[in-house]
Amino acid sequence: MTHCSDNDEQNDAGAETVSSIQKKRSKGEKRVSFPPDEQIVSSFAEHRDREADGRFTLMEVMEAYEQSCSRHQVQPREQVLQQLQQGVCVGGGVKCLDLKGERLDQRSCEALEAVLKSLHFDFINLQAAQLEENGASALLDMILYYESTTHLDISDNSSMGTSCWRALAHLIKQSVRLSRLDVCNVAVVDYPARSLSKALLTSLLTELHLHNAQLSGVPLYTLVSALKSNRALQELHLTSNLLNSYQDALHLGDLLRYNSTLHTLELSSNAIADDGLEELCDGLRWQTAGVRVLLLRNNQITVRGMVHLAKALPVLRVLQVLDLGENFLGNEGMQVIREPLMVNCSLLQLGLAQASITCEGAVALAEFLAESRQIQRLDLRHNQLKVGGLMALCLSLRINRSLACLDLDHTPPQEQDEFLMETRTRLQSEITQRCLANVSSPPLTTDASDAPPTEAAEPADSTTTA
Repeated sequence: MTHCSDNDEQNDAGAETVSSIQKKRSKGEKRVSFPPDEQIVSSFAEHRDREADGRFTLMEVMEAYEQSCSRHQVQPREQVLQQLQQGVCVGGGVKCLDLKGERLDQRSCEALEAVLKSLHFDFINLQAAQLEENGASALLDMILYYESTTHLDISDNSSMGTSCWRALAHLIKQSVRLSRLDVCNVAVVDYPARSLSKALLTSLLTELHLHNAQLSGVPLYTLVSALKSNRALQELHLTSNLLNSYQDALHLGDLLRYNSTLHTLELSSNAIADDGLEELCDGLRWQTAGVRVLLLRNNQITVRGMVHLAKALPVLRVLQVLDLGENFLGNEGMQVIREPLMVNCSLLQLGLAQASITCEGAVALAEFLAESRQIQRLDLRHNQLKVGGLMALCLSLRINRSLACLDLDHTPPQEQDEFLMETRTRLQSEITQRCLANVSSPPLTTDASDAPPTEAAEPADSTTTA
């Protein structure tokens, strides 16, 4: 059986040995309701045989859960029973166990063992579950022992203590099935930051979401130090962490220099600013097989930052998605990056929503579109594009054969003249048709294997959607 306090963590403050855990159980202070080892082996083998024989049903899991709740003297969670009743079990797997907002005390957590040892889930949602220290540790131990899920969300659980973080780190380090972890709206500082970073040194996680985790400063440095040598993580999401343009951007630039495994780096809603973008661009130049998606929406970047980006764009060979939306780039910023965009041969998606662009900036982008052979999506929503800008974009699409989606506002700025309004409608219609034509007849130089792993922005308000 796997316990939280392995040899690597015996020196951590408050770590418990296997023998001490067993002593606690003998005194009635059990962490997890695991049976003796010989019973674990026999019941595990029996469970596997039942799966192989096809005699495993969700109804049996419901009955086992109700019996477990009775033993632990807690009421069965109606939400759990409903999900099991409505779920579809394929080969012992179920899509989701959603416990968001449920208050899970220790006995409620231990009662869930009957479910976790019987089913594998694509997603276990423990967001805002008000996890208590002992209950959370027991639950994480069980998820690891039974390899219960590939995606775990424990966001919005601000009361997690040291033993809970130790159990989570052990899960991250030891699980061979867990691929995505969400720990958002939780302070990952001091011990949590050290514990998480140590686990990431050998983790098999491929996707990590740490939004609003107070990572600026020492916690980010600790995280980056581990990720420099990590060779498994492919997506790192750090939205809303107050990341600054000084030390934080420097650390992230170092990460880009040394890590070639990350494919997606999301830094939206921070304060990277122009100086920070310079550090990121310096790191991107070292990327030969790494970051393909860089999301920098709402980062206080201006035209001065575009000067740094203009120097990097011509030499970038792997970056496919760049989102610069909600930054004050303006028409001057578009002029600065126009020619570097033409030279770049990797960028497939460019996000410029709410970037203070008017017709002058649209003309610069139209010149880029006319030359580009690979750009597939351009997001220009929430900018002040009038007929002149739309006309330039429309003319460029008569030449361009790659753009499949040009995102524009459904409710454009009001034109005073009726003729201009009719012209706008006609231009938008032609843009839509030409993008659709590009979808149905992709350029010969486009390789399907180069499709970006994620999109720069959602197409909800777009005029044209491929």
